[in-house]
Amino acid sequence: MIGFLRGRLLRKNPPQLLLDVQGVGYEVEAPMSTFYNLPMPGENVELFTHLIVREDAHSLFGFGSEVERSLFRALIKVNGVGPKLALTILSGLTVDEFHHCVDGNDAKALVRLPGVGQKTAERLLIDMRGRLPDLHQASMSAASPQTQRASSTASPKQEALSALCALGYKPQDATRMVQAIAGDDLGCEDIIRLALKGTLK
Repeated sequence: MIGFLRGRLLRKNPPQLLLDVQGVGYEVEAPMSTFYNLPMPGENVELFTHLIVREDAHSLFGFGSEVERSLFRALIKVNGVGPKLALTILSGLTVDEFHHCVDGNDAKALVRLPGVGQKTAERLLIDMRGRLPDLHQASMSAASPQTQRASSTASPKQEALSALCALGYKPQDATRMVQAIAGDDLGCEDIIRLALKGTLK
């Protein structure tokens, strides 16, 4: 299993990125919580990874911290929660926020995420109790995301719209979320972060 990658970031197009590791290009899917902290393309990056092997595909998922990967691994063990939905949950909630949802039995916060219905939210709250990974990582909570804009022919808002659709939002909902963000000088990751925060209010 591939558990860790260190290499040069070639391209980032949320929720996917391309990493050059000694001449081999790895296509990796990552939650927005990881994208917020990625450097500019061309710089080096380190990711904790999880490989899922299926008959029709080998999918590699990357995370900026071990605690995010641990939560991802716990989420995909829940009945009805696949890798895509797990990425959506990690994109919409930090590990600490998810922990608080489970502790506070807050199904409403989970239902606001695309693809999470009432039954799935209740199953998550029940199944995840006692199975949450160790969350003692103060640096993760204290760190302020440093977002960078990747070079692309598409505008940041167009990139954000595509990323939100890839995370499971309906095109009309994603468009509404992006249009509600003011400011033409924001990068793609900034727009996505603000749009996701807006859905949780």
